[in-house]
Amino acid sequence: MAINRGKILCLFGVKGGIGKSILAMNLAGVASNKNKKTLIIDMDIYGGSIALALNKPVNKTIYNFVDDYNNNRYKDLKDYITNYNEFIDYIACPKDPRKSNKIDSEYLEILLDKSKFNYDLIILDTNHILNEINLSILDKSDEILLIISNDSFDIKNMRSLISIFKDLDKTNYKVLLNNSLYRDREYFSLYDIKDIIKNNIDYSISNKFYIRDIDKYIMDGKIITLNKKYINTKDYQVLESIIEDIEVRENE
Repeated sequence: MAINRGKILCLFGVKGGIGKSILAMNLAGVASNKNKKTLIIDMDIYGGSIALALNKPVNKTIYNFVDDYNNNRYKDLKDYITNYNEFIDYIACPKDPRKSNKIDSEYLEILLDKSKFNYDLIILDTNHILNEINLSILDKSDEILLIISNDSFDIKNMRSLISIFKDLDKTNYKVLLNNSLYRDREYFSLYDIKDIIKNNIDYSISNKFYIRDIDKYIMDGKIITLNKKYINTKDYQVLESIIEDIEVRENE
């Protein structure tokens, strides 16, 4: 009998501050609304923000999983999980960034393998550094969502990253343009961006997804897409299409 295994979606970009963490949480919100058991793992091990944003008490983190597994103390994945709601759990980055240097990518791969047996969807929030850990995470991911903003440095660096992906014959990625960061800033047209990065833009979040009271959401530990007033918006539908596209590719 076949065992259902969850899909790993990795959010990656080439610079910080482009909305990866906010998008990770809101994608989890969309999946939650579809009754999909979802795990967010904060793979930004040096300065993650998922636990800070979701505002729940965290007992154990990625570091504890690695340390316990390395020292034969590991018992169950649930010992490292923080519950958010009925369908969303998360694993926090280390509370002390100094402990991040003790994390080996080998154990993160083990963590991902174990997670796939317990969740429908695993969403990975990462930093923008193409180091050994992130390379390992990208290799283990079923789908990669490259986040880009309307920023010249971001666009030029994304062109380099996509070129590397193509050299490696890596095809399991799509590109999302996040216009919600700069409400009145659209230096480059969609056509310009596609021409510069030599790749299609698969999804686009509009500047209407700019949330004036985003700080209140974060301080209250709330996920925007769990608020019913956003469900019928076009940007919600974009996020929903990302989840649905993963489901389609899962069934192919």
